[in-house]
Amino acid sequence: MIWLTWRQHRKQAFFTLLGFAALAALMVPIGLSMRHSFADLGLADCARQLAGTNVADATRETCEAGFRRFTNRYGSLNLVAVLLLTLPVLVGLFWGAPLVAREVEQGTHRFVWTQGVGRARWALVKFGLVGAATVLAAVCYGLGMSWWVGPLTQAASEGRLGLIVFDLQGVAPIGYTLFAVALGIFTGTVWKRMLPAMGITLAGFIGVRAAVAILARPHYQPARTQTFPIEGTGTPEISRGDWILAQGVRNPDGTMIAADTRIQCPPGGKGPDGRACGAELGIEPGAYNWQLYQPADRFWLFQGIETGIFVALALLLLYLAVRRVRRIA
Repeated sequence: MIWLTWRQHRKQAFFTLLGFAALAALMVPIGLSMRHSFADLGLADCARQLAGTNVADATRETCEAGFRRFTNRYGSLNLVAVLLLTLPVLVGLFWGAPLVAREVEQGTHRFVWTQGVGRARWALVKFGLVGAATVLAAVCYGLGMSWWVGPLTQAASEGRLGLIVFDLQGVAPIGYTLFAVALGIFTGTVWKRMLPAMGITLAGFIGVRAAVAILARPHYQPARTQTFPIEGTGTPEISRGDWILAQGVRNPDGTMIAADTRIQCPPGGKGPDGRACGAELGIEPGAYNWQLYQPADRFWLFQGIETGIFVALALLLLYLAVRRVRRIA
């Protein structure tokens, strides 16, 4: 059974390895260039300094200028990072969806299941081998992307918890890839044609990933809040890399006056018309800036939680797929 599975999927394995090799040949030189520029600009020391609090204003300004230069040079690579997010679902489309759907569509399942190989054994061997290959590919992908996107992550103010870079790094890609393959296998047992199974896999993967990233991820742990006055010098005591979920200006009673912004004025500052800072917004005396954020040091905790969610979903889908295989005529 193992030999048969290898014979059936060796072309897929070859083209997958070829694709990874081509991707590495393209991305490694770019990654080396980014890391050299990052070191030449002295941004490694800046990242360590800005990760803490009570950073001198002069140091902060110098470092921010260096980060802007790096971002101006390599910021367009964020578009490449967006494209790299599609790799897990591609594995699901071309490895998971055809696994059962192609057998049933071509009728070869009848031959296999009448040659002394039970349906449960067939499913467990095929699902197990494909799952092991998926984990191996996902580990290589996660390690490679963590290395490649590292400088871009450190240059971005939101750090590793950012919406795109979080999905590319750490152990989360393993969960995404396993889920994509399991979803493809399950859809192949329900819609027994390859193209419908691939289409539903794509739609389901995008829907679940978006729901988890937007609705669930900000709430894995209770978010912290920070307030600071609208008049004063310096910047708020928040580490670079913290994930700002929401911010705004509130009146003393907590009423939100201006969302998604903050006001910082020098003590006693007045506008051109002589009115107090922020008076045009209806700000009352004692108004303050407010921020809701997730600390940067929760990155690995969030990675573990999200990976656990997708691995659990993958196991559930595989269990349901095995049950469906037993009912296929």
